[in-house]
Amino acid sequence: MNMSFALTKTQYRARTKRVTRRMGWLKLREGDTFFGVEKSQGLKKGERVVIMGENTCISKRREPLRRMIDDPGYGKQECIKEGFPELSPEEFVRFFCATHHGATPESIISRIEFDYI
Repeated sequence: MNMSFALTKTQYRARTKRVTRRMGWLKLREGDTFFGVEKSQGLKKGERVVIMGENTCISKRREPLRRMIDDPGYGKQECIKEGFPELSPEEFVRFFCATHHGATPESIISRIEFDYI
């Protein structure tokens, strides 16, 4: 299966990203493998999926996005794991909501921790 990192290609390629938050991915389980791709949907005619690497899911849990704001220490550590050490938890949550249709700080999201193979 392919997981798009269209918004975080730089962090993914630099391997500074170890956690990703998703609105879905309910069926992903610990130990599952997936390919990190540049883009998987909305490909134009002639475009192909570009695989950047293979990954293993270390853990997945569901949690409110706003946990990053409600627990600032946790939020800052998560920003680092997401590959955005320069962002505050509030800035990260705003970024996430702006780039994920229908997302609000109250949204329950999938927090996926992964490793590079």
